[in-house]
Amino acid sequence: MNLAIVILNYNGRHHLESYIENIIAHSQGYDLIIADNASTDDSIAYIKSLNAIQLIEISSNLGYAGGYNEALKRIQGKYDYYLLLNSDIEVTENWIDPLLSAMKDEQLAACQPKIKSLEQKELFEHAGASGGYIDKNYFPFCRGRIFSEVERDEGQYENAQYITWTSGAAMLIRSELFHKADGFDSDFFAHMEEIDLCIRLGHQGHQFKVVPESIVYHLGGGTLPYDSPQKIYLNFRNSLFMIAKNHKGLLIPMLFKRMCIDGIAAYKFLFEGKFLFFWKVFLAHISLYQNFRSLLKKRAKLKADRSPILKYHGNILSSFFLERRKVFSKLNKRLIKR
Repeated sequence: MNLAIVILNYNGRHHLESYIENIIAHSQGYDLIIADNASTDDSIAYIKSLNAIQLIEISSNLGYAGGYNEALKRIQGKYDYYLLLNSDIEVTENWIDPLLSAMKDEQLAACQPKIKSLEQKELFEHAGASGGYIDKNYFPFCRGRIFSEVERDEGQYENAQYITWTSGAAMLIRSELFHKADGFDSDFFAHMEEIDLCIRLGHQGHQFKVVPESIVYHLGGGTLPYDSPQKIYLNFRNSLFMIAKNHKGLLIPMLFKRMCIDGIAAYKFLFEGKFLFFWKVFLAHISLYQNFRSLLKKRAKLKADRSPILKYHGNILSSFFLERRKVFSKLNKRLIKR
């Protein structure tokens, strides 16, 4: 099948040096493209020194969302599928074929492999694990990772499964649907843009799947560490943006509830002495107010597409903290439905 593996790079020569040969070795027969997001290190010179690698140069750092949008726009119409891959991924033998086989299901918009930790290979990795879901309040979690609780992979999630969202760390997506949906929302810049895209496509009736037969290992935190204040800001802000655009029901009550929950998290940061984290949550809420009009315009544009999406119709916060259901296998699966 006509497929391009597209890696977005920003000042990541050290990752490319570590992982690109592994990717090349296990991806024979498919075009490998590196899109450089205006790196200021010597990434471009290094990429040009590689054999059989196509380079797309982007003139300014557009973030993950905008960078991929620009790169894929330049190759639009050439490929049936895009395999979006982080630069800090180690792939395994025959990792692509199971993903392509899954896409024979024409209802699938995208799928992902099982994503495990590169540093602790017996564990799932935070960003995607064995497939992503959201709860009724739009909190994301995964088979194999709920909040900071990351499970050991003991074969408990080996079945291919329909999910709410596929991880942007390693996502095979139909090119036609990516462009039809106008790609990622560039206003997100980075973080949760893949969840937003999957929800939008899900509202159009498309489905998503994890294919654990395919395995990759992810370093994680390659651009921003998981405890970065900027990552805190982007995650809180983009979650609110996603709700404002995509929530099917009454918007203001949902946003109010979610912002109250955010406030509790912010004060927890404050009591823990994480003053900058507290400030970043506040700034995320300010950004919602500043962008509310444009978000409502996007919401109106998407209003016609409102098929129910697959999600966890429970409260993952209460399941995790009150009921002590800290692993996916302990959740009430009857609550996972459209």
